[in-house]
Amino acid sequence: EVQLQASGGGLAQAGGSLRLVCATSGFFFEDYAIHWFRQAPGKQREVVSCISTSDGSTRYEDSVKGRFTISSDNAKNTVYLQINSLKPEDTGVYYCAALYGRYGDNCPLRNYGMTFWGKGTQVTVSS
Repeated sequence: EVQLQASGGGLAQAGGSLRLVCATSGFFFEDYAIHWFRQAPGKQREVVSCISTSDGSTRYEDSVKGRFTISSDNAKNTVYLQINSLKPEDTGVYYCAALYGRYGDNCPLRNYGMTFWGKGTQVTVSS
């Protein structure tokens, strides 16, 4: 059974940090790129970052560059999203998703076509 479980969300103050965790199982980790999405209240879900687990290459949506860091622990089939300098606009539900394929340094930073989705974790940033 394929599982992607996002965790690590919570209530944080602006300027603080959170580390989100995406624990996966049920598929061969290194054959997939892992993506993080967020959905702010009243808005559509948007991709924020992806990582090619086969080689660790990463990409970020422009609005989060410099504050978000995606990483993976292939031994644990787990991907992390470190969020620093939290802003109220980071509030939302964060989801991780897996996209089949080995993309090298060009994992597709897109909002559609994911192979597997996980349930989200809520991040709330207070000002």
